[in-house]
Amino acid sequence: MVKSGEKPFQCSQCNKTFAQKARLSHESKIHSGLKPFQCSQCSKYFSRKSNLIEHLRIHTGEKSFQCSQCSKAFTKNSSIIEHQRKHTGARPFQCSQCNKAFSQRSSFIEHQRIHTGEQPYKCSQCSKAFSQNSSLMKHQRIHIGEKPFQCAQCSKAFTQKGKSNLVEHQRIHTGEKPFQCSQCSKAFTQNKHQRIHTGEKPFQCSQRSKAFSNKSNLIRHQKIHTGDKLYQFEYSAFSNKSLLRRHQKIHSGLKPFQCSQCSKYFSKKTNLSQHLRIHTGEKSFQCSQCSKAFTKNKHHRIHTGEKSFQCSQCSKTFTQKSNLVEHQRIHTGEKPFQCSQCSKAFTQNSNLVKHQRIHAGEK
Repeated sequence: MVKSGEKPFQCSQCNKTFAQKARLSHESKIHSGLKPFQCSQCSKYFSRKSNLIEHLRIHTGEKSFQCSQCSKAFTKNSSIIEHQRKHTGARPFQCSQCNKAFSQRSSFIEHQRIHTGEQPYKCSQCSKAFSQNSSLMKHQRIHIGEKPFQCAQCSKAFTQKGKSNLVEHQRIHTGEKPFQCSQCSKAFTQNKHQRIHTGEKPFQCSQRSKAFSNKSNLIRHQKIHTGDKLYQFEYSAFSNKSLLRRHQKIHSGLKPFQCSQCSKYFSKKTNLSQHLRIHTGEKSFQCSQCSKAFTKNKHHRIHTGEKSFQCSQCSKTFTQKSNLVEHQRIHTGEKPFQCSQCSKAFTQNSNLVKHQRIHAGEK
């Protein structure tokens, strides 16, 4: 005779104890993988009869467990217990590392993976891994090209409905800017701007100590290490779409940004902003080591010896991105600067300027 509260039957595999021998037998079946209970509707197998009974309700549509507060009904008792926590606000599952609490066990398990780094859901096509199955399913749309979420105004389609895709895109049409900066009162469609003020860079490269304020910049940077060049134009390839667009402007000659002081044109807005400092005399970037001031924030690399820009083909490194771009033309054979008089082409604009002096007779 088993005394009240006593659990004399112990599982040899997981050390769990039970008050009844039948419960121990059920537990043993779980470990053995034995599933003797079969569904007559879909032939699915179960290790316990109770699990089969719950499953059958999917086919019959029976929802025996009803919420007393909102009349919502469920097929499982465990489901109604979880649901009722929405009404009571109970969060019985607490993380031991950060004290965050959850109403559902599944949410708690997913959260713990942030601390453990566990990523059990792996993509079969590119080996990328995720902590949640839902994240894997979203990712797989990239490979199959599925874009189920479509904008009603311009028909542009997206892989995700969430804040990073369709919802953010729709703000272009509505003009909505829900995120206002408390420091400079500027409003934005995305909640990223405040990192400019805080200097926060939460996205760090695993291969180098370089960090970024947003994830998209980290992804672009990582392509330097992987050598990924997804966007191609004639003989040149680029790691991201924006670089391809910038490059195409060289060939098109399009320079939409004009200086109001000297009427000089530029292909990029950033180049115009830098150029305007020549007229204003503004030198925003002061070196902490030698007190020199500059219009561009590049000088400090002379002191640190930092060479952040690496060639993916020969691993040569450079202090400035412009030097890397010029160097890469050795590998690609690209010569974007062409003489209008003799059609001779050059890898650098400075070489074209020198060459043109031959035609001008200038020494």
